[in-house]
Amino acid sequence: MLYKFKSKATGDLIMLEPQGKHILKLIGKESGAKGIILPSEMLMAIDALHAAVTQEELAMQASKEAAQGEQEAKPVAVDGPRTISLKQRVVPFIDMLRRAHAEDKEVVWGV
Repeated sequence: MLYKFKSKATGDLIMLEPQGKHILKLIGKESGAKGIILPSEMLMAIDALHAAVTQEELAMQASKEAAQGEQEAKPVAVDGPRTISLKQRVVPFIDMLRRAHAEDKEVVWGV
């Protein structure tokens, strides 16, 4: 399943189901087939996404420091697999929320 987020203030934003569900959970929304984010909810949603990004970055930094400590004891020449960070995933969604809020328009999905 795909999540297709729509707003009259922006173009559509499409996400795969796992990422869409995760972002909706972070902002306190049900990840059902249909939903709406009202302009009055958008600033809190943006703050929640920024907080989640900060938390992930702190966890990644701690993990990286721990791995560097282990590498000093046992050098490893190959980097691990690259992953897409939460920050990279939420930037377009945050932009959509900001633009929709500025124009007092809802963001909907599944309609």
